[in-house]
Amino acid sequence: MNLTTRLSDARQWLDKNLTYDQDQDVNTFETTIRMLGGLLSAHYLSTQLPDASSEWDHVYLSKAVDLADRLRAAYDSGSGIPYASVNLAKREGIRSHADGGASSTAEAATVQLEMKYLSIITGNDVYWHKAERVMEVLDSHGAKDGLVPIFVHPDTGRFWHKTIRLGSRGDSYYEYLVKQYLQTNESIYGEMWEEALTGIQKNLVTSTKYSNLQYIAELPGGIGSRLSPKMDHLVCFLPGSIAIGATEGLTEAEARRTGRWNAQKEEQMHLARELTKTCWVQYAVTETGLAPEIVWFETEDANLEPSTKAPRASSRDDLKSWIKDINIRLIDADNLQRPETVESLFLMYRVTKDPIYRQWGWEIFKAFQKHTRVKDGEGYTSLSDVTIVPPKRRDNMESFWLAETLKYLYLLFSPNDFLPLTDVVFNTEAHVFPRLHQWKLLQNRNFVFRLEVIVSTDILVALDLLWDSERVYGREKPEQYNICVHY
Repeated sequence: MNLTTRLSDARQWLDKNLTYDQDQDVNTFETTIRMLGGLLSAHYLSTQLPDASSEWDHVYLSKAVDLADRLRAAYDSGSGIPYASVNLAKREGIRSHADGGASSTAEAATVQLEMKYLSIITGNDVYWHKAERVMEVLDSHGAKDGLVPIFVHPDTGRFWHKTIRLGSRGDSYYEYLVKQYLQTNESIYGEMWEEALTGIQKNLVTSTKYSNLQYIAELPGGIGSRLSPKMDHLVCFLPGSIAIGATEGLTEAEARRTGRWNAQKEEQMHLARELTKTCWVQYAVTETGLAPEIVWFETEDANLEPSTKAPRASSRDDLKSWIKDINIRLIDADNLQRPETVESLFLMYRVTKDPIYRQWGWEIFKAFQKHTRVKDGEGYTSLSDVTIVPPKRRDNMESFWLAETLKYLYLLFSPNDFLPLTDVVFNTEAHVFPRLHQWKLLQNRNFVFRLEVIVSTDILVALDLLWDSERVYGREKPEQYNICVHY
């Protein structure tokens, strides 16, 4: 985008003004995916993109290390499951004040990309082990069909309540299974993802009464209980995740030529297409052209059952049927400028090359421009009701509107070789990290080690000539650096 002056100003502000030594309680998950993820992604991109780097400038990484060291206190629980919050200055973990002190499963299991990448670039395995311990605890319970309840208690590591859903408090657990596999190439996460996706297809996928739209229902009472025809907008991350899981970042055409392609992958891509369409329809049926926070689907009868027949029939293209199939309650009619649908449109376009996903994305962008842009174009706002025009505005703009929604819309129309999916993976806040096969240390990360030495600027210049890659972070004293060397 060539905003080099603004980037330079932002980097300078971070260097001179940003401090995490504050007596504040912050959400462990949100701070990890937004702040830590943003710093780490900025560090990575500064080494990759023209005009995005600054010689000997390791501001992003040094700030990331300081923040991560403060967040580590959240993992000092009885089980290793992170507490919901942490006090940054006191470095103390704080359990949730609700839900019996339990942590959200999605939040506990959506810190791994960030912590593992930090371990790789610093050579400090503490971050990796903290994140890995969480997954070990969750996996140890042997969740039926790979589906997990939406709360887990940090004291015991046991699941809390029975509700299973891919919306709030459940969503990114599944997202980070496939993304951890793509990031690290560790087979365990590929296996966990495949088990969970099979469980989703078996227990949660069903269809609407009039147009056969396929969607992801909820299980308020756990597996074996009656399905609820409720679907959060948050669930719309899923089709994009299915697509990159099936193809591992290749295009669909390329993936079909590999030995890994089979009937199961074919069925997964069919489901990804159908779910992407269902997510788009939630925009298409409203007066504003924007989706609500939650929809309730029309069902054939009250005893809603999963659609287990394969292959599943495709949905119908009929706006009148769509409108009859989707119920929007006033309490759920708000739009928070969420990114999940446009994320899946971006990923589906990259994988399939089908122009329909760009077309749908453009329609969504135009609707955002028309209804959420404030007077004189000075920002954007959430809406209280997407079913009426003009919609009532809420006078607030979520940070993920900039960090995710607009970013994915930009990437949807960017060249395919810009941040290729074979090389990168996006965290749940749309911050981009390298897939670890991009690093020469892929097969054995023990080749990464850390040297704490007293050096001069001249020596640092010499180091740059000696080693293929180096990272400098932490500057407690002007003359002291921590150097991570990669062979």
